Amino acid sequence: MLTIRDDIWIDAPPPAVFDYMDEPERQVEFTPSLSRSERIERLPNGGSRARYTFSLLGLSLTGEVRATDYERPDRIVFAMTGDLRGSIRWYFEPEGEGTRFTYAATYAVPGPAILKPLLTPLVRRYNQSEIAQLLQNLKHIVERG
Repeated sequence: MLTIRDDIWIDAPPPAVFDYMDEPERQVEFTPSLSRSERIERLPNGGSRARYTFSLLGLSLTGEVRATDYERPDRIVFAMTGDLRGSIRWYFEPEGEGTRFTYAATYAVPGPAILKPLLTPLVRRYNQSEIAQLLQNLKHIVERG
């Protein structure tokens, strides 16, 4: 399993950042390689089940995310199924007048087992870059209002 984690300070209170991110259709606005994200259903816990299409090193990957831990305005944890399997965790922590937003993802590197030792470092660097850009995009969009 591969884990990528990064965070950013956003000049907006946690409920505002949480509410913006809680709409699956908005994910494509700030996630660089995400081409589709649409809600399938709102779950009893308040979170969403959504389908996605994501590009990873030129490969188109599809699947679903399901909010397994949904605590407004503190966190959302998603279980990821489909071509990518694992979890995505979002944390919204008050910091000063804003929010310390943390994005963490843990997933199995896709592809044949024999290639995983070669693919894992490439996928790690790719996703670190993607998440850094995602965080900058999110900060810009939320702060812009």
